[in-house]
This record gives sequence, C-alpha cells and structure tokens, in this order.
Amino acid sequence: MSSNDTLQRLAQIIESRLPAQGGDPDKSYVARLLQKGPDAFLKKIGEEATETVMAAKDLDYSGDTVEIKAGLKAKLVGEVADLWFHSLIALVHYGLSPADVMVELERREGTSGIEEKALRKAQHRDASEAVGKT
Repeated sequence: MSSNDTLQRLAQIIESRLPAQGGDPDKSYVARLLQKGPDAFLKKIGEEATETVMAAKDLDYSGDTVEIKAGLKAKLVGEVADLWFHSLIALVHYGLSPADVMVELERREGTSGIEEKALRKAQHRDASEAVGKT
C-alpha cells in the first residue's frame, strides 16, 4: 500500500466529516474544525507549521546524544503528520484532494526549484496585471 493511498483514504474520512455529509461536530474534531470554517483549520495549519519548524530546530541543536536525537526525530515526524493532516482538511474543504497535490509535484519533478519559483513569480505578476486591466 502506498503513502498516496494512505493520504487518499484519510482525505475520504475527512470528507465524510464535512457538515454537508453529516459530520457531527459533537463527535468529531474534524467536523468541528470544518463547521467553524477556514479560520479554524487555517489557524491550525499555521500552528502546526510553527511546531514543525521548532521541532526541526530542536533537532538541529540537540547535540549528538542518540537517544535525544531519536526522540526529537519522532517529534518532528509527529509534527509533520499534524501539519499534513490539517492541510488535508483544507484541501477537502476547498474541494481538492491529495491527488491534486501529487499531480503538481509530478509536474514540478525534474524542474529546477529556482526556475519553478521564477515561473510562479512571473505567472503571479501576469495575473495581477490582468486583474488591473479589467
């Protein structure tokens, strides 16, 4: 079973928690976040992103003790899992899926990150200029 299958199954579970699908906010954390709306789950994404950064920094400055490093690596994995989970909630809310992200990552595969960033910046500039002309 692939990781993509796991993400897709999790997204399907999250989708079942949508208020329109009968998700019960009294019984489900996800349903509660979805009921509260984007501000709630976007705030969680920000919190989890910050906790991911902090866990990585702790690992950077932990020294060489194997036991400590192992615990901090586990903490980093847990924080990334939390970040991905809350990001999946956002994807589902906006009618997207992990497959949409995989398509984008596959599109970027083999492209220089520097070139990709420059292309996105140019596309954003073009879109902004198009909006200004309407």
